[in-house]
Amino acid sequence: MTAHPPLLIAILRGLTPQEAPAVGDALVAAGITSLEVPLNSPQPFESIRILTERLGPEARIGAGTVVDLADVQRVADAGGELVVAPNTDPEIIARSLELGMTPYPGVATATDVFAALRAGARHLKIFPADALGESLLTAWSAVVPEGTAFLPVGGITTETIPSWIRAGAAGAGIGSFLYAPGRSADEVGTIGADLVRAARGAQQREGTAL
Repeated sequence: MTAHPPLLIAILRGLTPQEAPAVGDALVAAGITSLEVPLNSPQPFESIRILTERLGPEARIGAGTVVDLADVQRVADAGGELVVAPNTDPEIIARSLELGMTPYPGVATATDVFAALRAGARHLKIFPADALGESLLTAWSAVVPEGTAFLPVGGITTETIPSWIRAGAAGAGIGSFLYAPGRSADEVGTIGADLVRAARGAQQREGTAL
């Protein structure tokens, strides 16, 4: 059986529209093709538009820290496909699905998990992952429907991502370890490639073939 490659989402908090082209190119070249621009970044919708137009079918672009229902439409208008949130809001999940986008609600409890699933989400962001731990993922995985994808966010590095993958995570969202304002695109690309290797290596050691 062939497993899907680990889904890695680059969290580009603080990205400016000027930085977006070079950083986007570097991430795609490294093998990270899901990019999230948090809405508390400078001109986030402009960065989403630039990345979407530049990377086209090579990558899926979206917004993070989406906590206002009205912003879901703005993400769609900018060409985004991903709607990532720190919390579980059924209205945001439903509106994202209506607009043909993929919601990634944040979950920290079993109540969050099942509320998100009931609203139609299938990709659940474990947040803050470094505080919650892998044992929680193992417990939730035993009781959720098949096809539910858990993605830890918070404290993910090349050192911590393998244990999450081995615990059953479908991938992870990576923030300041990967990108910080002012970090060069070359450095972002190098870190991104290291993360991809670490995640794929952990998946292969679990006996799955990419």
